[in-house]
Amino acid sequence: MRTELDRRMDETMAALTGENGPLRVATVERDGRTMPIIATAPPTLAAYFAHFCAQHADATFLVAGDERLTFTQVYDHAGRVARALVGHGIARGDRVGIAMRNSPSWIVLYMGIIMAGGIATLLNGWWQAEELEAGIAEVDCTLVLADPPRRRRLDQLAGLSVRIIEIDDTLPLAHALAAFADTDATLPAIEPTDMATILFTSGSTGQSKGALADHRGIVQGIFNYLAQAMMMLGLATQDGNPPTGQPSTLLTIPLFHVTAEIPVMLQSFAMGRKLVIMPKWDALEAMRLIEREKITYFVGVPLMSFEILNHPQRDAFDLSTVTDFAAGGAPRPVEHVRRLDAEMGGPAPLIGYGLTETNAVGTGNWRSNYIAKPSSAGRPSAPLVDLAILDDDGRPLGQDERGEVSIRSVCNFRGYWRRPDATAACMTADGYFRTGDIGYLDEDGYLFIVDRKKDIIIRGGENISCQEVEAALYEHPDVAECAVFGLADERFGEVPGAVVHLAEGSTATVDDLCGFLKDHIAAFKVPQRLWLSAVALPRLGTEKIDKVSLRNTYRALAAKELA
Repeated sequence: MRTELDRRMDETMAALTGENGPLRVATVERDGRTMPIIATAPPTLAAYFAHFCAQHADATFLVAGDERLTFTQVYDHAGRVARALVGHGIARGDRVGIAMRNSPSWIVLYMGIIMAGGIATLLNGWWQAEELEAGIAEVDCTLVLADPPRRRRLDQLAGLSVRIIEIDDTLPLAHALAAFADTDATLPAIEPTDMATILFTSGSTGQSKGALADHRGIVQGIFNYLAQAMMMLGLATQDGNPPTGQPSTLLTIPLFHVTAEIPVMLQSFAMGRKLVIMPKWDALEAMRLIEREKITYFVGVPLMSFEILNHPQRDAFDLSTVTDFAAGGAPRPVEHVRRLDAEMGGPAPLIGYGLTETNAVGTGNWRSNYIAKPSSAGRPSAPLVDLAILDDDGRPLGQDERGEVSIRSVCNFRGYWRRPDATAACMTADGYFRTGDIGYLDEDGYLFIVDRKKDIIIRGGENISCQEVEAALYEHPDVAECAVFGLADERFGEVPGAVVHLAEGSTATVDDLCGFLKDHIAAFKVPQRLWLSAVALPRLGTEKIDKVSLRNTYRALAAKELA
């Protein structure tokens, strides 16, 4: 049954996006289909930066430690970086990698690359040297901008030919970017269909693919999020409780993740929102910053709000400025949702569902609706998202029927870089992106995700390809057979587990194998539990390893050991 909150949200959204609304909806042709767009959005990211940095000129934008930067200061630095890049030969469409931790430098470099006409290529800062090398090679980066720790990893690669510029982001922004001397270069004209970003996604194949997005898709994704924010602002105003002062949020998630990139960092330009940067997650530091900076909105992976909720020093901090504790990247346990509502003293829980390939847009479950349906990812996010549950042949299924969650919107990515087969495999003929998640829609249009088709593990919002970890294990000379699968975990939702059958005569230990893996893959991908099997792993009639039975057996064993 449609709730009162749903009714009010729908009415408010209709007013925002109607003919005379500030977010008026029009249409555009894309790939032979007519799709809705928010007509009042700037056409490109470069225009978006220019417009909103001018609008919020002297307001504080970035806070990092003791450094505080206004929108004007950030934009001026980005323009200098853009002109320097053009002056040094970066052309429209060149891939420029960013391999850095969260910092003002990261954000300004991202802006500068895009303003120069380049494609900002967001390299996973947790990757080890071999993973960085594979990502750079996958999209043929022209240049990589790296902080000192990532630069040291790249220096381990003897055959790496790409040019690297080191950025010491521990310095104040002006000093960190000293390598970018201003020039009189003219910045290129950019079109909405020009490519803007590449983010990497781990699918079931084990190979990280570069998901390519154009300017229009990203800007429309930002504005779809902005529509949600304005909708809730409208409801608060109707209730006589309008927000006061500058909105503010913590940047808790790595910027190479689409959630940090679009709804957190990029949306902040339009909102005039202060962005307080945390280089590394720490719940105690987060609470200190919430109190000091009067944070109004919190978003992170579910683990983060869970750690705040359970922190023994929570009552020592004033967290009352926060209106919402939002989460994305993974589902929250139902009990976690209910405790957030009951114990945090006012801030409301909410959750969003989106993917790298959809530029983070998808669904949202808000406030009392989330309390009522805590296991749901919510309704499709208006006004741009068209969500369907499809069978294997691409036919839509009805209410309560389980199928593959599929999303169509102008925000969707343009494809995997130079992987047309992979792109074709994830898209339907009529333009839906197949997410790989299995779910259903209830009578109210709420999405429930129940399973995954892809062989991946989601550890605290970070996707891990089982095949990638298996491939790394097989690089060890003593591994004869292995299987990797997800294990339930209270903090992270799930973590990698593995079972290994060693080659005859091997004396390798669990510690040996885990130590080997830490040298080759990011630490979060290393199995938290690894079992050695004295016998060969079970196989199916096709001679493939029977991962289903192994997963069930070892999940039960892990649960028993924890009991």
